Amino acid sequence: MLKHTNWYVITGAPCSGKTSVILELAGLGHRVVHEAARAYIDAELKKGKRLQELKADPLVFERRILYRKIDTESALPGDEIIFLDRAIPDSIAYFQIEGLDPAEPEEKSRLIRYKKVFLFERLRFETDPVRSEDDLLAESLDRHLEISYRGLGYDVVRVPVLPVRDRTRLLIQYL
Repeated sequence: MLKHTNWYVITGAPCSGKTSVILELAGLGHRVVHEAARAYIDAELKKGKRLQELKADPLVFERRILYRKIDTESALPGDEIIFLDRAIPDSIAYFQIEGLDPAEPEEKSRLIRYKKVFLFERLRFETDPVRSEDDLLAESLDRHLEISYRGLGYDVVRVPVLPVRDRTRLLIQYL
């Protein structure tokens, strides 16, 4: 059964400023959901695991992230305005980037409808201990994300590079 929501997805390649805007929205009192992959990786690194170890089997890793998103989103009230730092359909792009069959995330993505999808334009790429992508992969991911969401019938709003407050105001205009 299709679940229609009042949720706004913020997506984009690594280093596109998603987390900064999510934090700004939270500071303004909006309900937000932080990125599942980052939370998972951070928790595993604190246990002493290495990023290479977590990603040794791409299918296992991507499925863990997919099902964390599914579990999180299934517990959220559909009628509440919520901003998501990535959503289930992002897994379609990540499966494709890893050379995996995206049928599973595509199927799961068709069970839910988001109010609006915002795709953030890329900022200058920076590495950190959790990021395994490089600039070329980030560029490819940007394209795959847009194709994935458009393929599900979303009218993706591209958000230009702007200061965090301006990007946040732009998103709030859609409420």
